[in-house]
Amino acid sequence: MTATAERLVDLFEHGLDAPICLTWELTYACNLSCSHCLSSSGRRDPRELSTAEAKAVIDEMQAMQIFYVNIGGGEPTVRPDFWELLDYATAHQVGVKFSTNGVRITPEIARRLAGNDYVDVQISLDGATADVNDAVRGNGSYDTAIRAMSHLADAGMKNFKLSVVCTRHNIPQLDAFKQIADRYGAQLRLTRLRPSGRGADVWDDLHPLPAQQRELYDWLVAHGDNVLTGDSFFHLSAFGAALPGLNLCGAGRVVCLIDPIGDVYACPFAIHDEFLAGNVRDRGGFAHVWRESELFRRLREPQQGGACSSCAFFDTCKGGCMAAKFFTGLPLDGPDPECVQGYGEPLLAARGEVPKPSGDHSHRTAPASRSARAVPVSISRRAELTRPPASPCAESPLAETRAL
Repeated sequence: MTATAERLVDLFEHGLDAPICLTWELTYACNLSCSHCLSSSGRRDPRELSTAEAKAVIDEMQAMQIFYVNIGGGEPTVRPDFWELLDYATAHQVGVKFSTNGVRITPEIARRLAGNDYVDVQISLDGATADVNDAVRGNGSYDTAIRAMSHLADAGMKNFKLSVVCTRHNIPQLDAFKQIADRYGAQLRLTRLRPSGRGADVWDDLHPLPAQQRELYDWLVAHGDNVLTGDSFFHLSAFGAALPGLNLCGAGRVVCLIDPIGDVYACPFAIHDEFLAGNVRDRGGFAHVWRESELFRRLREPQQGGACSSCAFFDTCKGGCMAAKFFTGLPLDGPDPECVQGYGEPLLAARGEVPKPSGDHSHRTAPASRSARAVPVSISRRAELTRPPASPCAESPLAETRAL
């Protein structure tokens, strides 16, 4: 590469003609009520995309050469046409990674999944022991996840994912999670707790403490070759050496979210009207939203870094996670709330009212009203790339969709 050549990460910052990885929440319906659910899932929305509409979105993915889609929810497998849509996607050259709590992974289903080379499965488990996991995911959820992994292993499926959201209660269990993954022939995947959805209500009590952030960083440095992170922890790079991955916020540039009713958001962790770019039911479909949305255009503009630009670690941290800042009430051009250099702490202490998610589908609750709070966001010229690489999908910051 010449000195004047543009780095791949620079092209990503400018945006691509198609997302590297598309996150798609097929349904808000879920059998669980996880306390940290990113999408406040529980009840199905009657406006869900129909089977025909969902297949039309898949057709667009094929035409745009989106090689993988990360499907979550809610619990996607409780949608009656889930397996039909999965088969339709893989038959149309769109690989599927789906996240599940394991409730529908029977021995028969496990054999079916193991026989499809274009499918990857991600089992959600947030405690290496039942007491830690079930405290946030619900009674019996640990046993359900372990049983699902056992079925997948017995069916001969290799390198499916064991996905863990890191909290202050499970950071001491990192070695135990790795042992569970190894026992079933799975690959461990650690992701960050975001203050999104119901997670906003428990973030102050669950997010790792400063000393645990360092413990997590050191553990990832030691195990990074064998553990996926989905680029979740680029804010930890301010401890020193950058962790593997793109180390940037890909919102609206290389990733986005389609929700169950077809709304397209810049980020799976920012389900709020301020980050709503359009709807796949609109004229032009998903491709038009991705390529022409005014929100996405703003997010692809060069970012100045704001208050963080003078920090020695800005090139690796990039100011941290947009969604984490937004839902903790911090400025988007300021430090991450979990900034390991401590710059977020005084802002958190002084914060006032924080934004609320745009909708709540939790069991036994009424949908929350949409917020009208305006937050300035700022997206860059489209890169001259028409065929996104397939491999980064496994590491994408937006491979974070979790069945909750």
